[in-house]
Amino acid sequence: MRDLRLVGVTFWGFDRQAHHGRLVVHRTVARDVARLFGKLYAARFPIHRMRLVDRYGADDKRSMKDDNTSAFNCRYRNGVCCTWSMHAYGKAIDINPVENPELWSGGVAPPNGAAYADRSNKRRGMIFHGGVVWKAFHTIGWGWGGDWSWPIDYQHFSTNGK
Repeated sequence: MRDLRLVGVTFWGFDRQAHHGRLVVHRTVARDVARLFGKLYAARFPIHRMRLVDRYGADDKRSMKDDNTSAFNCRYRNGVCCTWSMHAYGKAIDINPVENPELWSGGVAPPNGAAYADRSNKRRGMIFHGGVVWKAFHTIGWGWGGDWSWPIDYQHFSTNGK
């Protein structure tokens, strides 16, 4: 816990208003994350919601269903028993999970993101390879789950790309 930091950021909501949110990240990435969200704010990239996962009882499925952008969550990797997710280290961030769902053999997560699985229909809040969000994370050396061959996780960025 002593390696984690609470980072406050300002972001543009889907209502086109400025909002304040918080992310818990590893201390070694806190400054980069703060600057990165400054770039997203300057680009007016919309974020639906940004609350700590505590608000959802640390339940990732509830957080994703609510379209919550989050970072730290002490949990295992999806579909991999007993292997910690990079979220458990504060070295991963999920952005707009509904607009950027995970596609896997079990379907779409969150289920209310199914309408966004078709990436040819570009809409606000969606992340694309080479876009402003991708570039901001790429600049600090983070990998994107949208670049994976399978499963594909459009919401997910992490320091090790996993």
